[in-house]
Formats: sequence, C-alpha cells, structure tokens
Amino acid sequence: MSQLISTFQNQQGQFWQALLEHIQISLISIFIAILISIPLALLLRRFPKIAEPILQVTGIFQTIPSLALLGLLIPFIGIGSLPAIVALVVYAIFPIVQNTYTGLEQIEPSLIEAATAFGMNRRERLMKFELSLAMPFIMAGIRTSTVMVIGTATLAALIGAGGLGNFILLGINMNDVSLILIGAISSALLAIIFSSLLKFLEKAKIRTILISFFIGLLVLGGSYYRPQTSDHPQITIAGKLGAEPDVLINMYKLLIEKDSNIRVNLKSNFGDTTFLYNALKAGKIDIYPEYTGTITSTFLKDPVNSTDPAVVWQKAEEGIKKLNQFTYLSPMKFQDTYALAVKSDFAKEHQLTKISDLPNVSGLTAGFDVEFANRSDGNIGLKKLYGLDLNVKTMQSSLIYNALNSGAVNVAEVYSTDSQIKQYNLTVLKDDKNLFPPYQAAPLMKESLLKKYPELKKILNKLSGKITDQEMIEMNYDVNVKQEDASKVAERYLKAKGLI
Repeated sequence: MSQLISTFQNQQGQFWQALLEHIQISLISIFIAILISIPLALLLRRFPKIAEPILQVTGIFQTIPSLALLGLLIPFIGIGSLPAIVALVVYAIFPIVQNTYTGLEQIEPSLIEAATAFGMNRRERLMKFELSLAMPFIMAGIRTSTVMVIGTATLAALIGAGGLGNFILLGINMNDVSLILIGAISSALLAIIFSSLLKFLEKAKIRTILISFFIGLLVLGGSYYRPQTSDHPQITIAGKLGAEPDVLINMYKLLIEKDSNIRVNLKSNFGDTTFLYNALKAGKIDIYPEYTGTITSTFLKDPVNSTDPAVVWQKAEEGIKKLNQFTYLSPMKFQDTYALAVKSDFAKEHQLTKISDLPNVSGLTAGFDVEFANRSDGNIGLKKLYGLDLNVKTMQSSLIYNALNSGAVNVAEVYSTDSQIKQYNLTVLKDDKNLFPPYQAAPLMKESLLKKYPELKKILNKLSGKITDQEMIEMNYDVNVKQEDASKVAERYLKAKGLI
C-alpha cells in the first residue's frame, strides 16, 4: 500500500491529465451515442417490422473485440481520440437503443388510446407522458453504456488517445504493479461514480434530467478550453512508453525553450512505435525520439545488414528522408540495443564477461520474449554466430527480469540501458562478435518543420554523441526505481554537462 501511495504521489501531474482525458473521451462518446440511439429507438417504434433486425445489428457490434475494432478504424481515421470515440460510440449504442425501445413498448396501449381520445397527436403523447414513463428504462440503458464505455476507454491509450489506460500500459511495460493498479482502480471508481449519478437520475423528472445533461455538456465543453498564455510558436514532442523516451523528450523541451522562443507541449508515454510514426505523418505531433535500428528494420524496405553505428544511422537518415520526407538528426552515444545479461554472482562464478564465454557453461536456461527467440539477430543468430544451444523459455518481456532474479532462468534478453540492470545488479555480457544491431536515439521530424524552425537542428544536435550507456541506465533507474520526475532527471543531466 505504501508503494502504491508513493507511486501515486510521484505521478500526480500525469494522473490528473490522464483522468481528464478519460472523462472527456467517455462523456463525448456517451453524448453522441444518446443523440443517435434515442431517435433511432423512436424510429423503430414507428416501424416495428425493422426493429428486430436493427436491434440484432447493433447487438452484433458489441461482439466485435474492442481491440480489433480500434485496429480496423486506424487505416480510415488514423490514431488519437477520434477512432477511440467512434469505437466507444459503437459499443454504447445497443444498450440505449434496446432499453429505450423496450421502455416505450411497455407503455399500456390503453394510456395511448386515452391520450388520443383527448386529442393528443403523436408528438404531444411522446413529450407529455410516453418519455416520462419510459425514462427509467432509458436511463438504465444510458447507465449500462456509461459503465461499459468508461471501462473500455482504457484501451484508448493503445492508439495515442490518452486516458487512464496509459498507467496500465506503462505499468505492464515497466512491470510495475502500482501503476497498473492506479489505472485500473481509478477507472473502476470513475465508473462507479457515474453509475451512481445516473441511477439517482432514473427517478427524476425529464426536466431535471435534461438540465443535468445540459450542465454536463457545458462542463465537458469547458474542459477543452485552454487560455492563450503566450504568442510564442508551439510544437508538440511525444515519446514512447517508458522512462527513457520520457527523459529524452524532456531534454528536447528544456534545450528548445532555452535557446529559442518556441514553446513545447509534451506527450509522454504516447504509445508504441507504430502510433508515434503515424502520428508524426499525420501532423498530430512534430518530433519524437526514434532509434536507428528501428528505422532500418521496421520502416525501410531494405534493412541494412551492418553493426557499424555510423553506417546504420546514415542508412536510416537517407532512407527515412526518401520514404517520408522526414529529417533524422544526429544520434546520441548510448545504444538501447539487445543484450544478454546474467546475475553478477553467476557471472563471477563462471567467469563470464562476454557472450562467447557462455558455451563454456552447460545446462543454461534463457528467458527470451517470442520475437527475440525467432529473430535472426536474436536467438537464431546466437546459435549461428556463437554456437549457443540454450534451453529457451519464452515469456512476456516484462516478466524476464523477475525470472532472472528468481533463478528461473540463468540468461536473459535485456535492453542495454534498462534500469533493471542496476536494480538487480546484473552483468551485461559484451557482444564480442557484433550480433546485435545498433539502436541509437535521435530526433525524428518532418522536413517542413525544420524549414519552418531551422534553429531546431543546432539546438537538438547539442545532444549528438552525448549520454553513455551507463548514464542512460542511471537516469532510467532514477525514474523507474527512485520514482523521480523525468523532467528533473533530464534537467539535472543537462546542467551537469553545461548544456543549460
């Protein structure tokens, strides 16, 4: 519990922003679903022959896995809040349509006949008593949809829409239970609060309900208001999940705001490689730190087969410029590449300093993720180049360190700047035959941004050749383990090197 409280205190700034984003996405989706569903239910009541097929279709929408639906929407409407809202609206429609239709159908025919006898037309009957009688059903449908939407909205983080799902994804990525609990518990509490409010409104008068929803719309609209505080030009810099990208983008911000009149908006833990890349292409962000090996192996059609950092960066720089008219600036010194690690006492016992020492130890068990176990620059390469025949256990990357620390495996696939290397006192074995490709970080942006702000090149290149592997490990450790704010860690490094 103390760890949970400590993590929450250190993440307060990000938490309130994520909570606001989660509420915004959820409420927008619910309001749109209401505007679609209630008129649709009224229409179905007038044409009962088509009611059953339409209800079946809206019900089928709910059977589509939410993650699959988000993936299907990306090619058509990109990433960010819009596809998340569209997906949530799709899920929210069915309960509201079904309950509204059922509520209207439950009204006694004799009441309708009596109202008609008094001279009421269809609209008057609807407004004066039919909606009032059906309102408990309608509100129950809205309540069901709201709870479902708030829970499903955690997946919006997967496509860069933010929300409380960011904490869950970051917690999984960092194997931090406290972060996962913060996201999950907050989402659950939010659903309970809104469910209770809507349950209270179930028995209220229509006028009270309409006023409540109108106030909700005003508050929602007001939450998007941002006062203009500066006439300075602004750019948006985003980072992938994890401490390392968070530290790097804070360095970019500090350097840019020190040496120019540009103001920087940061989007920390924005998503994985694909979403950041698509966001950059779509103009939703302006800069993000990308790794040389990622560009050559993921984005370019002809990945370079070289372990020379300079060659890989040149190929990445030339290839990404030709592919997307992107500018890729000079990289930093550290390499966040694949590595093999063992516990330090195990390394001392067996005199291990490099990968080529491993064949001298029999019965080794290795912990790899599925991708590494099947990569030519992973386990396949270890067999061919080093003659290693390991007993491989595949698992999620977030579990590998725990497996190594507990002794379930002897050798683990790691990234060379992970904070866990220091946290668990591990020895990283030297890749003495240069199997693993270089992964150096550098700012990636559109050429048009650099033409608009040419000073960015000189400013950001101040980090070129800076930051060693050990320095990056230390900074990741400060953020992940010591729970320091990434901006403070970035500022401390830049001041120590005389860059600010």
